[in-house]
Amino acid sequence: MKRPEYSEDLREQVLQAADAGRSAAEIARRFGISRRSLTRWRQWRRERGSVATKPRSGRPPKIAPAQYAELLAQIAAAPDATLHEHCARWEQIHGTSISLPLMSQVLRRLGLALHPRP
Repeated sequence: MKRPEYSEDLREQVLQAADAGRSAAEIARRFGISRRSLTRWRQWRRERGSVATKPRSGRPPKIAPAQYAELLAQIAAAPDATLHEHCARWEQIHGTSISLPLMSQVLRRLGLALHPRP
């Protein structure tokens, strides 16, 4: 199950309530969070001086959201091209090898559906 994303503003409000002397149970009920979240946010504020989340680690995407418009333009320029041809064209232009499943996943995310053809 995916963890909910809480805004930094909500975290600050929760910590203000805690600083005002409210109990953890009361804060959890009022803001709809777990007690563990309150504990974690207190710890972050103490250690980091902020309740902001750290940037996610990991590999950058092969097709970044900033490149989606470029990909849509590529699809519009060659609507009859196969998924394999679009992958090859992307690699030729950008120098990044894209697998068929990844290209298909990005296109679905953009509301398009291309299927590999023989």
